[in-house]
Amino acid sequence: MTAPSLPAARVTTLELFFDLVFVFTITQTTTVLADDMTLRGLARVMIMLGVILWMYGGYAWLTNATSPNTRFRRTLFLIGMGSFFAMALAVPDAFGSTGWLFGLGYFVVNAVHTGLFLLTGGQSAARALRVLGPSNLISATLVLVGGFLPGYWRYGLWTAALVLFIVTPYLRPIGAFTISPAHFVERHGLVVIIALGESIVAIGVGLSGVHMDARVILVTVLGLTLAYLMWWVYFAGDDSKAEHALANTPPAERARKALAAYGWAHYFLLLGIVVVSAGIKKAAGHAVDHLTVAQALALAGGLAVYLLGEAWFRWILRIGPTRFRVGAAAIALATVPLGIFIGSAQLLALNALIVAMLYAEARRVGVTLPAGLG
Repeated sequence: MTAPSLPAARVTTLELFFDLVFVFTITQTTTVLADDMTLRGLARVMIMLGVILWMYGGYAWLTNATSPNTRFRRTLFLIGMGSFFAMALAVPDAFGSTGWLFGLGYFVVNAVHTGLFLLTGGQSAARALRVLGPSNLISATLVLVGGFLPGYWRYGLWTAALVLFIVTPYLRPIGAFTISPAHFVERHGLVVIIALGESIVAIGVGLSGVHMDARVILVTVLGLTLAYLMWWVYFAGDDSKAEHALANTPPAERARKALAAYGWAHYFLLLGIVVVSAGIKKAAGHAVDHLTVAQALALAGGLAVYLLGEAWFRWILRIGPTRFRVGAAAIALATVPLGIFIGSAQLLALNALIVAMLYAEARRVGVTLPAGLG
């Protein structure tokens, strides 16, 4: 058995490479929603994102405990990356003809994760995995079997796997997992920033083939600014405060708090990014005209989900006021009629809303906003 390594202090370039593959999987869910802006499309995205994010979180916890710094570990890591990539390719039709590939890829991702933890994580990691390992295997089997079954069987089994993910940590203790706050916070922050980059890509995709004029350039700037402001909401200090909050949490409680903040709350942060990106992708080419109700709801609702997820993240770690973000989420939904009238007006309103929220928060805590928002 390979001797365990010390917990990683910084995110390695191999982990960042892994995150790029993972975010491509998220990007594919944006395509699913952009092509099917219905409740059915949203339900499919929510199920797949939950399943995918659970196992990504497993790899983040893995590399937090043991660095992929040997040829053997890197080889297994590559197999996990390849399986995630196969899942990504299957995502657009995962509820159709490629469900088997999604399920098979997920099963392999889970098997590699378990093997790496057992072989390289040391005794504490092995004890911790004995808690979650059986439920991970059952969930992966549900996803695998569901990928080969049609219709409602697939919805049912994949939803059952997601429910099992949610309840297992509360049925069995997870305190045996150790968390290195600096690495853990940096790893998840990188995923958020890469995922936000998807919204910028969505602008370019949405404008493909569109004649460029002053109005289209204005829409492009508004879309880019919205992505920037979403970045600011998360990275204006919450990431560094979160690191201190985790570091000051007793080790026995740290794993559960990390799961709540970087598992459940980040699910809604990433879901919000996916929905906003889908809205931008569809709206970018038509933002000088009216949007459909679904497109306007995607822009407003995605931002609302993102803000609520960030508020929940703050509340879990007690790192800042939340009421401004909850209020802004509600107000964001009120911009839907603007989008139905003209898309650029809704984009402008959403940008103004976030700026107003950030100024209100700054006045509340008595800080000065940097020049980027001045």
